[in-house]
Amino acid sequence: MFFWKKKATEPTDLSWLHTDFHSHLIPGIDDGAADISESIALIKGMVQLGYKKIITTPHVLWEVYPNTTEIIKRGLEELRQAVKEAGIPVEINAAAEYFIDDHLQEQLEKKVPLLPISDNKVLVEFSMITAPLDLKEVLFEMQLQGYQPILAHPERYAYLANKKALYDELKGTGCLFQLNLLSLSGYYGSAVQELADYLIKKEYYDFAGTDLHGTRHLSALKKLGASSLYQKIKDSPLIKNNML
Repeated sequence: MFFWKKKATEPTDLSWLHTDFHSHLIPGIDDGAADISESIALIKGMVQLGYKKIITTPHVLWEVYPNTTEIIKRGLEELRQAVKEAGIPVEINAAAEYFIDDHLQEQLEKKVPLLPISDNKVLVEFSMITAPLDLKEVLFEMQLQGYQPILAHPERYAYLANKKALYDELKGTGCLFQLNLLSLSGYYGSAVQELADYLIKKEYYDFAGTDLHGTRHLSALKKLGASSLYQKIKDSPLIKNNML
């Protein structure tokens, strides 16, 4: 493919990012790590890639993964203890990846505190099939309550390829964008890869994340250095993970 070199010149080194804040490592509460042994294996792999800090983000998708702040914090403490016992040199924190749905709107209406990535930054996502009609209203309400929305993997909403003006509108309202690193390699398909390239050229990305769910993602991340798009984002001043 156009975005790939013939051969990676060196192993993928993600130490320049320092921090990853999109992953699913708390075991048994979403579609990420199934048990603590898998969590530890994935974290070891992330440290080998160069990460010094991980802010893991379980799904809050109420009809499928009804995670609460209490569930996430309890899982975080268990994970921290396991990491400590394994002697892995990494800082572990947790936030959440909130799906924009009726439940999130109810939480906002009740002013239930959300789990931020850092300071007031909150990771959100929406349907891979169609954007919610009230998307901008929900994001605006978050901002009114003092949150800074970070949109997870905007390039993966492939149906927006013909509605790119929405990206302009979201950036114009102050929404931050988080790139999935594997989108650069074609892991999610060529349409997603092309949208990632478009958003890089627009200089719309603010952060990058692994969106790590399992060993398949870890294996793909190890080959990321072969992607010319990865080299482009690495050489750009856009990504600010090291400030988290």
